[in-house]
Amino acid sequence: MPLSDLLAQRSLLMLDGAMGTELGRHGVDLSAPLWSARALISMPHVVRTLHFHYLHAGADIITTNTFRSNIRALRKAGMESEWEELNLRAVQLAFEARDRFQPARPVLIAGGLAPVEDCYRPEDVPPDDELREEHRRQAALLAMTGVDVLLAETMMTIREAVIAAEACAATGKEFAVSFVTDAEGTLLSGETLKDAVTAVAPYTPVALLLNCVAATQMKQAYAALRACTSLPTGCYANTGQPGPKETDGLRRDADIAGYVTASRDWVAAGARIIGGCCGTTPEYIEALTGEHAPETLAFQKNEIDAYYEERYGRRPDTDAKPH
Repeated sequence: MPLSDLLAQRSLLMLDGAMGTELGRHGVDLSAPLWSARALISMPHVVRTLHFHYLHAGADIITTNTFRSNIRALRKAGMESEWEELNLRAVQLAFEARDRFQPARPVLIAGGLAPVEDCYRPEDVPPDDELREEHRRQAALLAMTGVDVLLAETMMTIREAVIAAEACAATGKEFAVSFVTDAEGTLLSGETLKDAVTAVAPYTPVALLLNCVAATQMKQAYAALRACTSLPTGCYANTGQPGPKETDGLRRDADIAGYVTASRDWVAAGARIIGGCCGTTPEYIEALTGEHAPETLAFQKNEIDAYYEERYGRRPDTDAKPH
């Protein structure tokens, strides 16, 4: 199902939560240059399980673990020849999770594209010709695998956002673009969201989003995005800015309750897609779903109860977690 059709059917869609920081919590080595892509080699079952847990939490869209499986990152790791294989594996894991979950509701798989260099250093963005070649190849490969939509996320400069949008549009797949900004809604490059939205508009994205802004600061940043487009918009925040961390190595200025509280402002301001970025977990997404789309969790519970009653003659343990 195209994302545009699902947006036409539902007033609010739930995106999944963090992949990279969750992999770290589950023991995956996140060292550079591979970062989250290392799990595709060392612990692919964890990637698949995290996708499954986000589906169980109510996600309508899950994003492939391809944030760092681009050609440049693999080249730095001496693994450029494995670029296609690892991207195909990442998509396969998302499909396997969806097939295992067997949702009766529509669930979309988004093929994720990230900045080809460090996602917080605008000065490291490569020249246009390199960007164009690398985003073109990444978008084309992901589209070929049959993902439902492409998601160019964490775009911090207009220049790279435009080239990523151009690459996505060339595949014929629907796509969304997500920017990363400061608390006021200015791109990390210092460029304005209004200029960024204007620049990507000719490529006809289906939706525009913000991500990796702290939940406690997303309200103002999202308002800036909402003010400059009539397209469906949304946001998926992180749990805190860099600083003192908790025992699991993450900082959480917004715990689950605080994150849900912050999300009410996003939805009230018109967000059509919400989810989580760095530091969020399946529990965060389940709480978001419970707040904004409780019918999804109720529907899932009824399905699970009916399955158990038909197969085992009883209802499942209400506290059981998916494995």
